[in-house]
Amino acid sequence: AFGLSKQLSIPVGEAKTYIDNFYQAYAGVQSYREQVLQQAAEQGYVETLFGRRRYFPDITTVNKMVRANMERMAFNTVFQGTAADIIKRAMIVLDQALQDQELASKMILQVHDELIFEVPKGELKMMQALVITEMEGAAELKVPLKVDVGSGLNWAKAKA
Repeated sequence: AFGLSKQLSIPVGEAKTYIDNFYQAYAGVQSYREQVLQQAAEQGYVETLFGRRRYFPDITTVNKMVRANMERMAFNTVFQGTAADIIKRAMIVLDQALQDQELASKMILQVHDELIFEVPKGELKMMQALVITEMEGAAELKVPLKVDVGSGLNWAKAKA
């Protein structure tokens, strides 16, 4: 609540109410969080969906502030780490597809869950289809991965 109150510039009590309401509306998240944190305390690490580990040696410390920070990072790692794994898988497959198809397009930048390509006009439609197919197929989950593509003279002017 303290961190959220600082982030949103609201009183701690209001932030706590916001968090409590979230966990009440999504009760499964709280039980999953407890499960992840128990595993982290017992094993000293958490894993992404693809098995990549991040270690948290101080997760059982008696220092409440340090422990709370370790717990927050451990829980976030499960999601943010899995998202990073998925985008990396997509990048590897797309890089190979560009080589295999001898395309002039180039993958030039990754920003969180976005990939930026430099694409000649003649390859635009092919690249849009390729990017959608490969990114949506980068992981098999219980929910579908959906990809939006856009194009423009630069990233700021790209339109979906």
